[in-house]
Amino acid sequence: MTTQPARSRATLTDISSRAWEHPADRGALVALRKLKGFDTLLKAMSGLFNERAVRLVYLGSAVRADDRQFTRLHRLLSEVGRTLDAPELPELYVITSPVPGALTIGMNKPFIVLNSGLVDLLDEDELRFVIAHELGHAMSGHAVYQTLLQRMIMLSGVLAAVPAGSLGLRAIMAALYEWSRKAELSADRAGLLATQDPATATRVHMQLASGGHLEDLDATSFFAQGQEYDDSDLRDSVLKLLLIENRSHPFLVSRATELRRWVDSGDYTRILSGDYPRRQDDATAKVSDAAAAAARSYTETFKQSQDALGKLVHDVAGVLGSVKVWLDEQLRRGQD
Repeated sequence: MTTQPARSRATLTDISSRAWEHPADRGALVALRKLKGFDTLLKAMSGLFNERAVRLVYLGSAVRADDRQFTRLHRLLSEVGRTLDAPELPELYVITSPVPGALTIGMNKPFIVLNSGLVDLLDEDELRFVIAHELGHAMSGHAVYQTLLQRMIMLSGVLAAVPAGSLGLRAIMAALYEWSRKAELSADRAGLLATQDPATATRVHMQLASGGHLEDLDATSFFAQGQEYDDSDLRDSVLKLLLIENRSHPFLVSRATELRRWVDSGDYTRILSGDYPRRQDDATAKVSDAAAAAARSYTETFKQSQDALGKLVHDVAGVLGSVKVWLDEQLRRGQD
């Protein structure tokens, strides 16, 4: 595996996770953070019943990275922690698995797990991106709120046994998975902010999509493939909705496209220049502002998308808005 020459990276002092959170993800997180004491209760429940057991499994079956074991990974975690100015670093474990993958689990004390297949596949800068992606999950508190969602999913299973209860079940599950997919886009942005090299982020998505045949891939063609996925007719749009409905992660080609779109928006450069929200202001973040940003994000996505269903939804929304304006005008005239 190749290693890129060492280079300086901007330290994002006191950066809030709101800086990298996708608007749809941020809206949910800001609202959940307003539930004072609820995350503390969830953490206590997890620590009592689940988290200690899960950590013991990894402590007994995996290898914890430190200054003597997997020293390279331990160093990368420290480096991305400094870049993102993380208040504390999670533990990092490597477990035997040929499938390239990583996850962040735990609530009271989240920790990162890398599959050995991933460590074998990626070079140092690519591993830096993945580790920062997982650190982004931890700093955003995704583990805490994912537990909340899992509890809601379990509750929705009870609803399925109630007459007519299953009518809303699919919508609930679809909404929860949609949140999870947006959380992955957020973590990708954190990974990019820590590596500060868009080409590295693209390589990671190409590596994972191809199973490590990077020498056979071309970035231009890869992004063209993503554009082709976006440019679909109404039939394909419906099929895509059905295909991703129960997926916790977006497709890898789509993730690469979404991340490049974020870079092209100018937000990435703006954050690196020091213009970003601070953690000290998290407590005063307004749910209404986050919700409005989420709504704008979805509207802009539909507006700019070449996707036929996106266009249809946007056009229908425009027609309905025009009808509402016309009706309001008629009602005003009737009152005059």
